[in-house]
Amino acid sequence: MVSRKIVKIASPELQAADGPLDPAADNNYIAALVRGLAVMRAFAGQRNQLTMAEIAKLVGLPRATVRRCLITLTALGYIDTNGKYYRLTPQVLTLSQSYFSSNPLPRVAQPFIEQVSEAVGESCSVSVLTGDEVIYVARSTRKRAASVHRDVGQNLPAYCTSMGRVLLAHLEPDQLDAYFNRVTLKKFTHETITDEASLRALLDQVRRREFCLIDGELEHNLRAVAVPVRDQSGRVIAAAHISSEADRTPKEKMRNDFLPVLRSAVSQMRSMLIG
Repeated sequence: MVSRKIVKIASPELQAADGPLDPAADNNYIAALVRGLAVMRAFAGQRNQLTMAEIAKLVGLPRATVRRCLITLTALGYIDTNGKYYRLTPQVLTLSQSYFSSNPLPRVAQPFIEQVSEAVGESCSVSVLTGDEVIYVARSTRKRAASVHRDVGQNLPAYCTSMGRVLLAHLEPDQLDAYFNRVTLKKFTHETITDEASLRALLDQVRRREFCLIDGELEHNLRAVAVPVRDQSGRVIAAAHISSEADRTPKEKMRNDFLPVLRSAVSQMRSMLIG
């Protein structure tokens, strides 16, 4: 059996329990639900089945607490077990389906990003800012090497991705301050910008120019250009981007050829996104 390193995750649910939504500050806050969601998220990026000890290590909770969560989630049909290993069941997909069926953004965006992808020959995506990360909510069917592990539901850091910077650039000043107070800015490549002052200056530039071009900050040889997606009221609700391999797509081509196509698509979406 191939060994796989278990790395403790930074669960937004458990982080929230230590932040503004501390149970001590709000009696309506259900800590058990927070822990249950953290247990479900523990499977993200791991192999398809985990032991109780591995899950406890991933979420940073006592094994007894994790055991109660697993028993409950198994009874509800979200987790299956053979007594030693635990794995998610297809029923977890009903949770994401609830989002997709109730939110018009993915349905509205899909045909437009398919058109963009066909026009430029690259993958195109839409994401939203959730917590401190961007989450993909729509993805073109065209996939190239730059698209590996970027399916719908994938979450990535906001500060070093094109869509993330677009979304951060349109936060209110107090929201942006809170973001920088929470996050740890770490390097993914030698190009990753981790200086807060430099990032703030870049976000000001993104806000003025209404686009962001990222070059090798999240992954080597990955280049992407992103623009804001606005609803009818003008509020930025998401971001859209085109990604490509840097060694075959110059930055000039992304700015001069890809960017106008992307801007046209999000402009057409706007009238269909009710604020």
